[in-house]
Amino acid sequence: MSNIKVKVERAAYERNDKSYFAYFIRGNIRGRDIRVLIVPPDNGGYRVLDIVFDEDMEADFVVRPFEIKDEATGRIIRGNSYAVQSTDEDGKVYECAVKPYRKSDKALLDMLLG
Repeated sequence: MSNIKVKVERAAYERNDKSYFAYFIRGNIRGRDIRVLIVPPDNGGYRVLDIVFDEDMEADFVVRPFEIKDEATGRIIRGNSYAVQSTDEDGKVYECAVKPYRKSDKALLDMLLG
């Protein structure tokens, strides 16, 4: 994984006369501008994301590698977990776990980070 600083942005949109935010990462892969949609692991996570972002329209994207050993087979499974993080003026860190929205978003994120 590269050491580039990645930001998650949010943009407001309306649906059924209600306002919502979409969360995404912008990037460029092979000269093509892309947007990777990011979502919390469950619907309650949107409230957590509102707290993380507060009044800002972007926050830091955090990638944490992990390894899990399958006890039955001895095989080691490797991957990444993702989060959005911000820090307030007092140094307190706010964080929410996130994941790519679709398989295609996961593929784009892997290309962008790889």
